[in-house]
Amino acid sequence: MPVLTRSQRETLTDVWLTGPATLALLIFIFLPITIVTILSFSDYQFGAGDLSWVGWENYITLFTSAIGQRAIVNTLIYVAIVIPFSVVFALLVAIGLHRMLDWAPALSRILRTVYFLPVAATLVAMAVAWQMLLHPNLGLVNKVLSSLGGAPQNWLSDRGLVLYTLAAIGVWQSVGYNMVLFLAGLSAIPNDLYEAAEVDGAGGTWARFWTVTWPMLGPTTLFVLVVTATNAFRVFETVATLTRGGPAFASETLVYALYREGFVYFKAGYASAITVIFFAILLTLTLAQMRLVERRVHYR
Repeated sequence: MPVLTRSQRETLTDVWLTGPATLALLIFIFLPITIVTILSFSDYQFGAGDLSWVGWENYITLFTSAIGQRAIVNTLIYVAIVIPFSVVFALLVAIGLHRMLDWAPALSRILRTVYFLPVAATLVAMAVAWQMLLHPNLGLVNKVLSSLGGAPQNWLSDRGLVLYTLAAIGVWQSVGYNMVLFLAGLSAIPNDLYEAAEVDGAGGTWARFWTVTWPMLGPTTLFVLVVTATNAFRVFETVATLTRGGPAFASETLVYALYREGFVYFKAGYASAITVIFFAILLTLTLAQMRLVERRVHYR
């Protein structure tokens, strides 16, 4: 039996350690992506015995049809609302709870649990709860609005309000998880940096935040932005439970359109095209965030 050299043994060790993960990556990620991409250029329907190649027809339909354009625009509007508001609110909550540890640690822990409940709870159950709260006649939201002198609104059936209502629910859902991430980042900032900043003249609250807290939260902020963008783009449960894309496709999103075309109408080819576009938009946004934000990230 030939004796292996040290270099050969190290190569075999590397293959042994990385081989299973690489194989799983190929089977469960790259292979499905390849199959979906191929199907997107066909008219294949689930259960059909054959298919025909249609070229770019599915993509042209998605970008030229009123429903396809509505799904893309609604998704972009939803993401544009959820990302900044959920990140900013989560940062403010995390800073407040972090400071509360100094004078009310028990209350801080209770509030952390309260803010994290939307993350721990089943989203479908929470969607049903929101459906009751937003009921046009019996909902608590309209009751409070009426008591304040406002007019009751059809939050889930008004074409001008439904998307913003879903976005508000998305912000509510995301704040708790982002808060936990920011709390971890705040806990990792050494107190020595604040003391040094105070010595240099940055003793005020805002000065300490801009000179120490915000730069040191760079890696955490980048991660929060990527995770929030990913979750916002793939919004589905609230749309499927509360509106089903209505009224008149006013709350239609890319993922719900993918579900409807693929698993209700069984148009696998068209659904695959939607999947490819969804993946391309998400990948582009993630790369742009990493490229733009990472320049300002301070790694310790």
